[in-house]
Amino acid sequence: MNTHDLKIFEAVTTHGSFTKAAEAMFTVQSNVTARIKSLEEEFNVNLFKRTSRSVELTQAGEIFIQFCKKHNHLTEILKQELSNSNKLSGSLKIGCIETTMALKVPGVINEFTDKYPEVELSFKADNSINLINDIINYKLDAAFVAAPVTSPELNVHLVKEEQLVIAMAEGHPNLPEYLANGKVKIVVFDIGCSYRPKLESWLNIKGVFNYQCTVLNTLEGIINFVEAGIGITILPQDLVNQIYYNRKLKTQSIDGEQGRLTTVIAYRNDVPQSNAMKVFMDLF
Repeated sequence: MNTHDLKIFEAVTTHGSFTKAAEAMFTVQSNVTARIKSLEEEFNVNLFKRTSRSVELTQAGEIFIQFCKKHNHLTEILKQELSNSNKLSGSLKIGCIETTMALKVPGVINEFTDKYPEVELSFKADNSINLINDIINYKLDAAFVAAPVTSPELNVHLVKEEQLVIAMAEGHPNLPEYLANGKVKIVVFDIGCSYRPKLESWLNIKGVFNYQCTVLNTLEGIINFVEAGIGITILPQDLVNQIYYNRKLKTQSIDGEQGRLTTVIAYRNDVPQSNAMKVFMDLF
């Protein structure tokens, strides 16, 4: 077994195909087949269930892929740490929920890249559930997500406690009147968004259980729809004040648990942090 074999195995798992894995690894299918066969013979297990259309992991393969991802991740960290450069270098893959991407990421990028230009930063926006899964599967080094984080593989560091508000169009009817007319419309991200259940819980407390839901996948799209009067949404007060202060919106604060959201940065607790990751974490 060698590191390249593990990367080939991970490529087959990711693409579900020996042919696509070969393309991704810039090699030929026969080589991929041979390397997988070598791994299976070395450990005396079948790693894949092969069909005419695809390949799927066996139970042994499921165990092996977790080891494989961890090994490949640690190898990349080791390469960075053993670099001969006296400057901080390497790469960091960071995930963000959409609102954090708008509020915090531009400042983080400016501060970090000015001090450490040799480190490559990449960011991914998604909902908290998907981002946490990406950390667990070694696709991200860390992510800004909404608390609570219950995965035992992860540690968290507090970033900010946010005050949430109901946002609506400038000319929108007042909320008590709007909620009472029985024709409530909300504009939200899809299932998995941390804000959506807060809004739905708040509506339930107000006695509203039936409402029309418009789902969008971008923050800018939600703002545009709300400003156009299509419905109401829920957002951090700071986001409205700092980013969308010049839009035709008005807000109403929310009391209680529905009006608070804790943002944390989550990361794996079972692998050492690279020097680049330690410095990034120090920003918070």
